[in-house]
Amino acid sequence: MNDLLTALLGALMATNTPVATSNLLQQQTGISVSIPDPDDPVEQEFERLLELDDQAQGEVDEWIRDNQAFADQGGGLTRAELNIKILQRFDVVRTNYLNFLSAHTNHARAHLAYASFLNDIGSEGESVEFMEKARDLDPSNPAAWNNLANYHGHRGNVKTAFDYYAKAIELDPNEPVYYQNYGTTVFLFRKDAKEHFGITEQEVFDKALTLYAGAIRLAPDDFPLATDIAQTYYGIKPLRTNDAFTAWNYAISIARDQIERDGVHIHLARLNREIGNYDEARRHANIITNAMYGEIKQRISKSIDEEEAEANGESLNGDSADEKPDPEQPQPRPNYP
Repeated sequence: MNDLLTALLGALMATNTPVATSNLLQQQTGISVSIPDPDDPVEQEFERLLELDDQAQGEVDEWIRDNQAFADQGGGLTRAELNIKILQRFDVVRTNYLNFLSAHTNHARAHLAYASFLNDIGSEGESVEFMEKARDLDPSNPAAWNNLANYHGHRGNVKTAFDYYAKAIELDPNEPVYYQNYGTTVFLFRKDAKEHFGITEQEVFDKALTLYAGAIRLAPDDFPLATDIAQTYYGIKPLRTNDAFTAWNYAISIARDQIERDGVHIHLARLNREIGNYDEARRHANIITNAMYGEIKQRISKSIDEEEAEANGESLNGDSADEKPDPEQPQPRPNYP
């Protein structure tokens, strides 16, 4: 939702009931928005259900962390014991969802929430039924289309995923994650994208990058998104050098701390090494100071030295590269006693 629409919605809700707000919003913007009534007992019950879901998942996360800490000290539950405990906790949530859905069969958002819960606990195959029901009950909900697209991208028909992501964006063109998901699926499934859209591989890259551009336009300060986009260029051949540098330089401009900046310097060092800018590659490698990157910094620095030496026709021990054995020619066999 854009800032103007958010402001308008806030102003309307401050002075109107949810039903009146929805009607006024449609009259003034042409956009139909379903706004739940917070005083509706069903809505209140649904909110309690969501809280139960969040609470259970928070508890399970804490159990896993604590048990790992105990295991490190030689104690804790076995994996099987912990799994039983987790399943018992989630069964309480599952039962509450099913009871709610049995009483409120046409509650679209509850079907979608239950599908998300099933995904979270690893029951992705079971979740699709509830996603489809949510979509059928409320075809105007973009989240249902996006979640179904995610499912088809992983386990179903990838070409269906393309269409469902497009539908989600059509319904809500201001949600960056829809563009990101769509772009990632197009990029990963290039053969399917070529067939589905009738385009070349380079045009597939263009389409994915256009979708990523839509995502970063809507979330300009999202560092993980920016780095995901920049890393896409590793898979594009021939390398789009200028675009790759632009993407990584943008990522470093919005990095939130030195750890994130050092992470980008790793990629800038690699990129400069790839195109033979060895001094610039070395400069970026030398900037990296965080100990967590120490090993990878050492490997990159070594590879820069080796590739520069090879480009200069030398080996690192000072010999001419021409003196190295030709792997295509038979080599002397070792003498054994």
